[in-house]
Amino acid sequence: MRILRTPDDRFADLPGFPYELRYAEVGDGLRMAYVEAGPAGGEPVVLLHGEPSWSFLYRHVMPELAAAGLRAIAPDLIGFGRSDKPADLADHTYARHVEWTRALLLDALGLDGMTVVGQDWGGLIGLRVAAEHPERVARIVAANTGLPTGDIPMPEVWHRFRNAVLKAPVLDVGRLVQAGCASELPKEVRAAYDAPFPDESYKAGPRAMPGLVPIAPGDPAAPANRAAWQVLTTLDRPVLVAFSDGDPITGGMAPILRKSLQGAAGLRHPVIKGAGHFLQEDAGPELGRQIALFVTST
Repeated sequence: MRILRTPDDRFADLPGFPYELRYAEVGDGLRMAYVEAGPAGGEPVVLLHGEPSWSFLYRHVMPELAAAGLRAIAPDLIGFGRSDKPADLADHTYARHVEWTRALLLDALGLDGMTVVGQDWGGLIGLRVAAEHPERVARIVAANTGLPTGDIPMPEVWHRFRNAVLKAPVLDVGRLVQAGCASELPKEVRAAYDAPFPDESYKAGPRAMPGLVPIAPGDPAAPANRAAWQVLTTLDRPVLVAFSDGDPITGGMAPILRKSLQGAAGLRHPVIKGAGHFLQEDAGPELGRQIALFVTST
């Protein structure tokens, strides 16, 4: 596996992101980056980002969790942020991303009783980790995400996004994040989303991820996701469904998750107003407060 590491100077002067950088080995010769906020002894809340962002996305969420006495942990998925980047598209598989994330959370950090928060691909990975290791999970938060099995068609807007990512000669990551926001991002924020990728050779992760989403029943990842659904529908852990009111890609999953997951029954599920797909950018403090309330009250 050919591995690239983004030079540290690409991350100088990140706006509103003062957290100490940490690394852990997760197998395959890869180093995975993460940051933390809040007391080390607080209940762990894992914040998993999606495509094509990185832990910087949670910079407005983490202070709310820390203020509530929680230990917020925001990793960078392999191929993203300050984590190592396998350079070939074929190096990225759904199963590998689940395993790399599992290795960080369970082996390297030894987390127990964690709340798993997933948005976009962070949910596709986090829900799998939660379903496959429920003994280590106390709660789940699904925010603009899902767990596709290929049995239900994806919306047309998603197929357009998938094709654009796969075919674009130059993948403009900052522009993709902006397109998923309801608010206008300052230029320094867009630059922070571009920072992990000095050139096109570093973008195998963002390029590969849309193609790894199961879109047909025979997809390689479909059986594992169906098995995860079977666990999640009967799992007695509390589940918060915290979607925005303006996400055309995953919005249809909110009522399915609320109805299907046993842990979601009887809870109040907030709708984050005035936010797009990247609700952490548009309404990060509000999302953080909702997560903190959920963790401290269940």
